[in-house]
Amino acid sequence: MDIFLVIVSCVFIVLGLLGAVLPVLPGIPLGYVGLLLLHFSNYAEFSTTFLLVWLIVVIVLQVLDYFLPIWGAKKWGGSKWGMWGSTIGLLFGFFMGPIGIVLGPFVGAVLGELLNGAETKNALKSGFGTFVGLLVGTIAKLIIGGMFIYYYVEALFF
Repeated sequence: MDIFLVIVSCVFIVLGLLGAVLPVLPGIPLGYVGLLLLHFSNYAEFSTTFLLVWLIVVIVLQVLDYFLPIWGAKKWGGSKWGMWGSTIGLLFGFFMGPIGIVLGPFVGAVLGELLNGAETKNALKSGFGTFVGLLVGTIAKLIIGGMFIYYYVEALFF
């Protein structure tokens, strides 16, 4: 049973890392499930505090992942129209797969700003901000996914 848990844990952790860049997978939660599965094997024993802290990190990152593109639009001079456009673009992007999730907030922010009467240059700047927000979220997920791989390897080999 322990070998099975270790193998399934590895699959979840790898899927978690892939999910950091493939928006169709809930990456970081999958990686966390992988850590939990490893914890229930005889190969690793994580403390309750460790598991709770990582659970909080995963929840916070999941929430931030939805709001970072909106924050980026605001940070780069976007108006409420741009932020709403970014949000609507993200929602529409979910139905268009990975490309839609990347381009949706950008296009939504640009269109929102243009509808608000912004110049094209400012609208594109707001759209760029949503892209930066998305990029920040992706980098954070890659770092957390890498940490999960580190804990997996450390538990099994050290």
